[in-house]
Amino acid sequence: MKKIAIMVSAVILSVLCISCNKEQSLQSYLVESQDKPGFMSIDVPLSFIQLKTNEVPNDIKEAYRSIRKVNLVGLPYLNNEAAYKVEKKALLTILKNSKSYKNLMRMDVKGMKMSVYCNGDSDAIDEVIAFGYSKEVGVGVARILGKNMNPTKIMQMVEYLKIDAKQFNLQQLQLFFNKID
Repeated sequence: MKKIAIMVSAVILSVLCISCNKEQSLQSYLVESQDKPGFMSIDVPLSFIQLKTNEVPNDIKEAYRSIRKVNLVGLPYLNNEAAYKVEKKALLTILKNSKSYKNLMRMDVKGMKMSVYCNGDSDAIDEVIAFGYSKEVGVGVARILGKNMNPTKIMQMVEYLKIDAKQFNLQQLQLFFNKID
């Protein structure tokens, strides 16, 4: 009986050691960044993102219902090159080393380097990550969580969206968007 207890304990300890991942995940980065000085972190309520009318195609309504949560985390540059480099490197490392995220595309938008990643099958994505950085704006990541999201339908849905600015504090994003425009 004592040998069985020792063997079970050894197996449990082995499983615990193997399951512990020393690499930082995107989720842990987002949570930790909320408390870092200079960072802005915004959870966008779905009530902020609405369809313009009820008369939209059913596939667009389906795409809208597939979105569950939107998170934005960013660090404005504000002439703090050291912090900018540290956070940019941390995010690049997380996204590069992750086996969960597939890179969909990279682009350069008005001097800002951007990458879009996804987690899930091509027609049933559960997470979309948009990551961008530039010395003019800063570094940031947007995370869209959902269930069986279809990227094509999500992109088509954008033209049917209505944004209710009264429900959202846009001043938090003003610094980023002023630099991009």
